Amino acid sequence: MAASVAQPLAGRSWIEQALVYLTAAAAVTTEVSIAASQILMGMAVIALVAAHARLRWPPAAWPLSAWAALTLVSFAAAGYPPAGFAQIKKFYVYLMLFLVAAAIRSLREIRRVALGWVAAASLSAAWSLEQFARKYHAARMQHRDFYTAYVANRVTGFMSHWMTFSGEMMMALMIVLALLLFAPRTRCQTWLVGGAGALIAVALLAAETRSMWGGAAVGAAYLFWFKRRWLVLGIPLAIGLVALVNPFELRERIVSIVQPHGELESNAHRAVLRRVGWEMIKAHPLVGLGPEQVGPQFGRYLPADVPRPLPDGYYGHLHNIYFHYAAERGLPALAALLCFFGRALYDFARALRRLPADSAARWIVHTAIAVIIAFLLGGYFEVNFGDSEVLGMFLAVVGLGYVAASGGFAISSGQPRPSAAR
Repeated sequence: MAASVAQPLAGRSWIEQALVYLTAAAAVTTEVSIAASQILMGMAVIALVAAHARLRWPPAAWPLSAWAALTLVSFAAAGYPPAGFAQIKKFYVYLMLFLVAAAIRSLREIRRVALGWVAAASLSAAWSLEQFARKYHAARMQHRDFYTAYVANRVTGFMSHWMTFSGEMMMALMIVLALLLFAPRTRCQTWLVGGAGALIAVALLAAETRSMWGGAAVGAAYLFWFKRRWLVLGIPLAIGLVALVNPFELRERIVSIVQPHGELESNAHRAVLRRVGWEMIKAHPLVGLGPEQVGPQFGRYLPADVPRPLPDGYYGHLHNIYFHYAAERGLPALAALLCFFGRALYDFARALRRLPADSAARWIVHTAIAVIIAFLLGGYFEVNFGDSEVLGMFLAVVGLGYVAASGGFAISSGQPRPSAAR
C-alpha cells in the first residue's frame, strides 16, 4: 500500500466525505445489524466509484484473493451445488477490507471507527445482560437448574446467535484494551472507554462461550506483554477469582473445558466433528467436498467406530476453521487462508518495528494483531470466518491496521493529549 499524505476530511469533496462516513458506518453496524451493514457497504461502493477514489490493495489481499479463487475451483469441482452459492455471495463481505483501506485516511477517522465499535458493543452488551436477567428469572420461576437451562439458550445481544455475539464482544474487548493501554486519550475518555470495556467483558462472560473466552485471553495476553509484562499474571488471577466467587455458576462452565457435564457441553460433539473432518480431508485433499457440502455429506464419512446415537449438537459444519475449510474447499484453500492471516501478522509486526516508539498509530496496529491472534484461537472451536457479522468486523479491523501501518496519513490529526495520569 503506497503511502500518501491524508487530506483533512473537511477539505474533501462531499462525495469523498460520504465515502468515509458510509464506510465507517458499515464497519460499526456489523455489531448491530448485518442487513444495515451490507446496505451501507453497497452505498459506500457507489460513493467509492463516484469519487474516483484510488483503490488500495493491502498485501494480505493477495492470499485472500487466492482463497476466493480456490473456493470457486472447489465450487466448480463439486458440480456447482445450489447451496454453495451462499459462500460465493459471501465474497461481498470481503469488500470491507478494501473499502476501509481506501476510505479511511487519518488517525482521527480510525479512532472514530474504534469508538463507534466500543459504543455499539456496549449497547449490545447491555441488551445481552437484560436478556441474561430474564433467562435467569425464568429458570428460577420454573425451578430449573440455571446452568442446564442456560447453556443451550444463551444471550445474543443484537445478534441472532451467542457465537456471533461472543465473537464480536471478543474483538471489541481487544479494541478497548488497546485504546486503554496504547492510545493517547483524555481522562474523560479513559473513564468512558474503561466503563464500556467492563460492560463488554461482563457480557462476554455471561455469554459463556468458552472458545471466545480463550481468544480474548490470548489477545489480552499479547497486549499486556507489550505494555507491562506483569499484567499477563492478571489473566489467570482473574480466572481464579471468577471461579472462586462463581457468579451464576461460571465455575461449572470453566471446569467443563476439561471435565464436561456429559453431553450438556459440546466437547464430545466437537471430537466427532474433528474425526469426520479428517476423513473428509483424506478423501478430498485438493478441492474438498465443495462449499456447503460438509453437512449434507457428513454421514458418508462418519467412522464406523463412533458410538451411536451421536452427541447432541449441530452437524452442518465442523465448528473449526482449520478442519472445516480443508474438508470443504481443500488443503490449498486452507493454506491460502492461513497465508492471509500470516501475511497480515507479518506486515503489522514489521510496522511496529518501523513506527517510532511515540507514534500515535501504534495502538491500532497492536489492536489488529491482538484481534487476529484471538480470532485464530477462537477459530479452532468455531467457523468464525464464515459468520458475516464477525467477518465484516474482522476485515474492517485488519483494514484499519493496514491504514495505520502504511503511514499514509498526517500524524497530527487531532489526537487528544495523553492523560497526565497515564
